[in-house]
Amino acid sequence: MGAERKSAVMSEEEKLVTAYHEAGHAIVGRLVPEHDPVYKVSIIPRGRALGITMFLPERDQYSASKQKLESQISSLYGGRLAEEIMFGAEKVTTGASNDIERATQLARNMVTRWGLSERLGPLAYGEEQGEVFLGRSVTQTQSISEQTQHLIDEEVRSVIDRNYDRADHLIRDNMEKLHLMAEALMKYETIDRFQIDEIMQGRVPSPPRDWVSPPRNEDASGSGQVEVSIPTGSIGPVAPTV
Repeated sequence: MGAERKSAVMSEEEKLVTAYHEAGHAIVGRLVPEHDPVYKVSIIPRGRALGITMFLPERDQYSASKQKLESQISSLYGGRLAEEIMFGAEKVTTGASNDIERATQLARNMVTRWGLSERLGPLAYGEEQGEVFLGRSVTQTQSISEQTQHLIDEEVRSVIDRNYDRADHLIRDNMEKLHLMAEALMKYETIDRFQIDEIMQGRVPSPPRDWVSPPRNEDASGSGQVEVSIPTGSIGPVAPTV
């Protein structure tokens, strides 16, 4: 998963947003067909990422089906959608930028390189230039008409939209699991497939095997541990309570 970025100090609000973001990835990834199993989820900053959801293939794969590719697109949008559903559209962060780039590239390749669009058929369109956005690459190839360019844009948008909508429905239908996973991440910071299995069964997860309970922090009155309050039981924008 990469080395921990010990210099990164996140506020409790940032940790909460990251916890819901990663939980969104994991839950959608568990529910869509043909997706690689979720192996581990963490909100410990690593590299440039504030959190990470790790999917581990069960075996070597040398090709991918259309269904698998669309499932990957859905799970990539799970993080952004979890943020929007929990905190509102105005609170969505830039943490999904890489997810959006990867999802767009997958959809674009499905349409222009891999022949997975029914409207465009099994043809290759444009020269591969490495850009994420369709227009820059296609306009460099004069053999493609403006009408075809417009059709490609529509097909890429169609792939994105249907998988975005699917991820949205999956998260809204599994809000209890989303809350359970975010709460576990706030408490343990990293959970593995055993805790994820328990959460997907609707159970409060057991502690990770290597987890050591931190010493209790007394509040000003000395009455007990100070914890972050996770909103539960409500669907829609909910402000984090610290």
